[in-house]
Amino acid sequence: MSETASISSSIAGRYALAMFELAKDEGKLDSLEADTDALSAALESSEDFSAMISSPIYSRDEQTAAISAIADGMALDATTKNTLALMASKRRLFVLPQLLSSLRAMIAEEKGEVTAEVTSAIALNDAQAGAVAEMLKSRFGKDIKLNTTVDESLIGGLIVKVGSKMIDTSVRAKLANLQNAMKEVG
Repeated sequence: MSETASISSSIAGRYALAMFELAKDEGKLDSLEADTDALSAALESSEDFSAMISSPIYSRDEQTAAISAIADGMALDATTKNTLALMASKRRLFVLPQLLSSLRAMIAEEKGEVTAEVTSAIALNDAQAGAVAEMLKSRFGKDIKLNTTVDESLIGGLIVKVGSKMIDTSVRAKLANLQNAMKEVG
């Protein structure tokens, strides 16, 4: 891990822990989870939002005003709004993606859930996602929350990551294995 990534992770971890502890003490973990999901979706869907948090061309005041307007527009909880405003005033909004990731992990651990990163060649429908979640639940013995993404280059199948374990059943991986086996023979 690079030094910059390590510092960003450390900063994000401290903010995430503070937010998590406040929400837990106030009995607002559900609203923190909803805010985390909403902010993650906003970051993924808005290039302007992503640029605003990471670009040094915006001043502290501009970032603070922008993040406050976004938080108000999204009707985020007061703890989340205040934390985002503090991060903007300290020029720390660039760690927002890591903060959201840390929050997700803390909330999942508190709820006894495990998050699985599932990448598929096509979008999974509800029945397919449910079947994958049930299969993983039986294997890991915990409730599974899926974060799904689509990667058409897989051709077919799935790549599932749970913690440090990875299951790759994609056609792309099978073709690569076949190609390697053919190189060894000839």
